[in-house]
Amino acid sequence: MSRRNPTGRDINGVILLDKSTGKSSNTVLQEVKRLFDANKAGHTGSLDPLASGLLPICLGQATKVAQFLLDGDKQYYVRAKMGQSSTTGDSEGNIVDCGSTSAINKNVIKDSLINFIGDIEQIPPMYSALKRNGTPLYKLARKGIEVDRAARPVKIYDISFIDYADDIMTISVSCSKGTYIRTLVEDIGVNLGSSAYVVELRRTGFCHFDISQSLNYEQLVRLKEVGFENLDTVILNADEMLPTLQSIHLNEEQTNDIKLGRKISFSGFDSIKKLRLYDHNNQFIGIGESSLLSEVLPKRLFV
Repeated sequence: MSRRNPTGRDINGVILLDKSTGKSSNTVLQEVKRLFDANKAGHTGSLDPLASGLLPICLGQATKVAQFLLDGDKQYYVRAKMGQSSTTGDSEGNIVDCGSTSAINKNVIKDSLINFIGDIEQIPPMYSALKRNGTPLYKLARKGIEVDRAARPVKIYDISFIDYADDIMTISVSCSKGTYIRTLVEDIGVNLGSSAYVVELRRTGFCHFDISQSLNYEQLVRLKEVGFENLDTVILNADEMLPTLQSIHLNEEQTNDIKLGRKISFSGFDSIKKLRLYDHNNQFIGIGESSLLSEVLPKRLFV
């Protein structure tokens, strides 16, 4: 999250950015924050500098509900070079030839991909943001230090074969949070009796959002040339980040109480679950949680 800027605009909502390659997620976050002159901003789920695609950026109070997107599923467009390996799993690392790819063809690849659909385990790469004793693994890797990493369960919902030509495999992947596409590509290479690394990675889906809904930074800049009024039309409401949560509408007394951090009486729930809260003016005010005692408790509120 970026620091609060007292002189920035108090605007709330979500920008679906089509991130370009070559910049970190934090860099583009700061660019968008300045472009909108927002007093606060944060992103949901970073992309590597070499990756492009869908990066939801939350402005103002919307940063409070960003955490509810972090568990969301994702989709990627992937191009991978077969027959070579990389120290980083992508084109940023040192590339090493690993033998012939003469036995690899479209049908062999299609048969291999089936093995990776479903619940699998991955060993996180050293070039990742995971931390060991407070130090990101990628910083250790840059010093030539490698540490043991425990395998982690992830789920691959689907892998669609797109093309294979000139030793480049092109696929699309639908997966759970925590999936390392670089590791998946490396494992596919091993399964094919060879090696592989990512040459292009593009996030095409994030939770219920699709890349077709996004705009790149240059498009946002052109919108601002007309003025903030035009630029602000692309801001999504914060509650659009949470389509799967049930909504409840509060009366004025309930609104006042829950904004003060008090639990309120609200019947009709037989389980504990997160809820979208709307005040007596039908304005989204944040996230609550039902209890088994006919109550709703405040969790993350816009106050």
